[in-house]
Amino acid sequence: MSSHKTFRIKQFLAKKQKQNRPIPQWIWMKTGNKIRYNSKRRHWRRTKLGL
Repeated sequence: MSSHKTFRIKQFLAKKQKQNRPIPQWIWMKTGNKIRYNSKRRHWRRTKLGL
């Protein structure tokens, strides 16, 4: 990734960074353990964004 990024790329990366987090604990309680983890988690080394 270059150090000079366009604003669009920077926005895209910021969105992906925000999405890549575990689910809150209260959702765990609310769904009665139906949703245990975030299935859309992404590891920086295993799965690339395709930029």
